[in-house]
Amino acid sequence: MRLRALLETDALGLRLLGGQDELDRTVRGVMTTDLRDPSRYLSGGELVLTGLAWRRDASDSEPFVRILAGAGVAGLAAGEAELGDIPADLVEACDHHRLPLFAVHETVAFATITEHVVRQVSGERAGDLAAVVDRHRRLMTSGPAGGGPEVVLDLLTSDLDLRAWVLSPTGRQIAGAGTPLPGPLGATLAGHHLAATRTGRRAPHRAAVAGTTYSLFPIRNTGRGAVPAARDVRESVLSDWLLAVEADASDWPAARLDLLQGVTQLIAVERDRREAARTVRRRLAQEVLELVQAGAAPAEIAARLRVAAPVLLPGLGVAPQWQVVVARVDWTAADATAPGGVPGDIAGGPVAQALLEEILVDPAVSGPDSADRIAVAHTGEEAIALVPLPAGPTPLPDTVGDTADTATDPDAGPPADGDGAVRETGTGASAASGAGAGTGAKPGTGAAPTAAAQDPALHADALLAAVREPLSAGLADDGRLTLGVSAAVHSAEGLRGALEEARHARRVAAARPGRVCAAGHHELASHVLLLPFVPDDVRRAFTARLLDPLRDYDRRHRAELIETLEAFLDCDGSWTRCAARLHLHVNTLRYRVGRIEQLTGRDLSRLEDKLDFFLALRMS
Repeated sequence: MRLRALLETDALGLRLLGGQDELDRTVRGVMTTDLRDPSRYLSGGELVLTGLAWRRDASDSEPFVRILAGAGVAGLAAGEAELGDIPADLVEACDHHRLPLFAVHETVAFATITEHVVRQVSGERAGDLAAVVDRHRRLMTSGPAGGGPEVVLDLLTSDLDLRAWVLSPTGRQIAGAGTPLPGPLGATLAGHHLAATRTGRRAPHRAAVAGTTYSLFPIRNTGRGAVPAARDVRESVLSDWLLAVEADASDWPAARLDLLQGVTQLIAVERDRREAARTVRRRLAQEVLELVQAGAAPAEIAARLRVAAPVLLPGLGVAPQWQVVVARVDWTAADATAPGGVPGDIAGGPVAQALLEEILVDPAVSGPDSADRIAVAHTGEEAIALVPLPAGPTPLPDTVGDTADTATDPDAGPPADGDGAVRETGTGASAASGAGAGTGAKPGTGAAPTAAAQDPALHADALLAAVREPLSAGLADDGRLTLGVSAAVHSAEGLRGALEEARHARRVAAARPGRVCAAGHHELASHVLLLPFVPDDVRRAFTARLLDPLRDYDRRHRAELIETLEAFLDCDGSWTRCAARLHLHVNTLRYRVGRIEQLTGRDLSRLEDKLDFFLALRMS
């Protein structure tokens, strides 16, 4: 109820002394007190009744009113029975803190006001409950069959003033009402949700980001016809959607929580429907994979690809290029003696399959249908994706391992250095071209695509850039995702080599530290291929012997010798190019290189020493 309604009730005998502009405040309860500091008993929204017994002199009014205002009370009603007229100092303090002040006639008992407020508030709450039940009925009749998750979220916004979004486990927006959720925020919320789920905390989970509180609800179908619940949370944590609501649900009444649970059930039905729609694409990928692994004739594989192309790229008139992506999720065995602990026999293939279907979607694309071009099969513990790419302007080689001419940039640096940030050879693509098939520019840049960036080929590091944070939270301390990406091929003959190349790249990624690792085909050059398999103690000894003197010198003198060494090697020992890159005079560069040679006892004009430095930098 509103304060204005109390003033308009003659039986209460209230007289307004200040706060005319604040009469639309909502009253959620009532409290009677004569304590000098009643803050511990206030939660906000109360009408405070007081007989002024706490006031000894004029100086007491200001701190008392300040405490009430800080607690967020709706208003103050002071009785006239004790002092007669309400003291001017109290009126002044309430005016200063913009707290509505009422005088209660001496003939009116506080119990009368209390009973009236409780009766009105209780009646309104009963009405709210009836409204919630009605909203629940409307939601059920306006479920996914009536327009998808957006319809349900629109009702949450219009009826309950709740902004909500459906997110994938990587934070990509599946559906939302109104303003889209920024990608980085979605990833952060997904990471909060996955981390809380892995710890076994009861949902909804609370997340505070940039001063805004969100409540995170898991989306799982527990109704009739639902898939049986996973016996281990790790079987589903990386594939379940979540509902992010911009509100703090920790103080919600049970009726509203039940309503939101009903919303998640409706969205879960829609998710299951879309999951079933993936069956055709998964079957196509499985059939092609079985033919490739069985060594079938290229003509037979090509025929199956012609069937797959219209499904994955509708309207495409020519056979596309293809890339193969291999992913694997490995879990450390759980402690079977711990509460809820089970042996580590989780089937990794289905988990990796669902995860790879999500990773391969461009993070800049929203909506549940954006994964319709992704075909992923699983065999054993691996998930294998067959990704179609629209034919580019430059022909690609028939087999993996051949090289193709690429559109070169005269200002570009040397070939790829392995971090996915510069051009890869063999794909006719720039590694900065974006994360998803069909993207023209790097996600999030908004820049017009360049000639090199128009190539839609996938690149290992770019695939994981937007999803590494939430996936690491979901994998926690006992899970690991490794991923390998092949070069692009445009004929059936190249698919077998592409599959082996992607598998080998994944093994290179698996040899690296970290929860989420990827490697591309460009990292399978001979010197790079050997690095992950060098024993750790050998790595440490080798890199320490060469680089520690430079690092120590940099720490003491801020000389940037390590940065200079990296640039010098990247520029193939060219003094002019290296000096230009570092914005140094050539003489300054020569001094730094001389210092590097003096500290390490090496000669950067010798090929052997250059290679040692290169390997040390790559292994560090």
